[in-house]
Amino acid sequence: MLLPLFALSGGAWGAANPESVYPSKPITIVVPYPPGGQGDVMARLVGERLGTAWKQPVIVENRPGASAVIGTKRVVEAAPDGYTLLMGQTGEIAVNASVIRQPGYDPTSDLEPVVLVANAPLLLAAPATAGFSDLAGLLKHAKSRPGKISYASTGNATPGRLASAALALAAGVELLNVPYKSAGQVMTDLLGNHIDLFFVSTSAFRPHVESGKLRPVAVATLERLSAFPDTPTIAEQVQPGFSYTLWAGLFAPKGTPAAVIERINHEVNRIMAQPDIRERLDTDGSAVAANSPQEFAQFVKKEISKYSDLVRATGIQAE
Repeated sequence: MLLPLFALSGGAWGAANPESVYPSKPITIVVPYPPGGQGDVMARLVGERLGTAWKQPVIVENRPGASAVIGTKRVVEAAPDGYTLLMGQTGEIAVNASVIRQPGYDPTSDLEPVVLVANAPLLLAAPATAGFSDLAGLLKHAKSRPGKISYASTGNATPGRLASAALALAAGVELLNVPYKSAGQVMTDLLGNHIDLFFVSTSAFRPHVESGKLRPVAVATLERLSAFPDTPTIAEQVQPGFSYTLWAGLFAPKGTPAAVIERINHEVNRIMAQPDIRERLDTDGSAVAANSPQEFAQFVKKEISKYSDLVRATGIQAE
């Protein structure tokens, strides 16, 4: 966003309108999860480059707990000035309102969507020694053994848990949910053939495919992935429109000035289009096109509706 010359040069107008000189102090990006996950990685990537571009420190603050409610409320309750942002993901933005009775915030009325930064596809992975080799084989196996094919989940509010439930519902099969505390524990048991299925990101999955220990069964996106062109989508074989992903984007407290939101949006879109970042995200199928706050808001609205419908159909609630 280009600012008027008198705004850039300061003066009385700039003093009366703080957004005209934004940012003038350090910015905090809150990640409502521990370090190491997708949201944390994206926050640090964006934060580092924002800091360089704007010559202001950008601090990534991890506030995990209560299915991401603690960190999300930290931003909801912050001053609406653009200096406290949330790297929000699918769970706390699109899912919590449906699975948690009173999360303490409303993502549509308490937060302003700023920009979508990444949208990671989910692959349905199985041990290479599983009794099926593709999606058709899995469903045939599941229908002949109701409740015997197991899938791992790391929480009821996670996209992987809900994508598994959506697959079972759409295909008319009964699958067994096995809860875990961490994705690391899941991968250990998946590699050890102690669990049958797990929806996983391509970056975590690829090394084990290359080693021959895991195989891709299906993709939970609308189109096949270039990295796994022979792996069918659930949308093409089970239910048209089937799409469950792990996305991340920046949000600001409700009431943040539109000029500030537009400036953050413009700069983050510029950062995410840089060749090295684009190449990195393209490798995992996570890259997204430049998007406006309005486009991101529409995306969020559709995601909330999708998960709300699924939760009503399955009865899933928070642990």
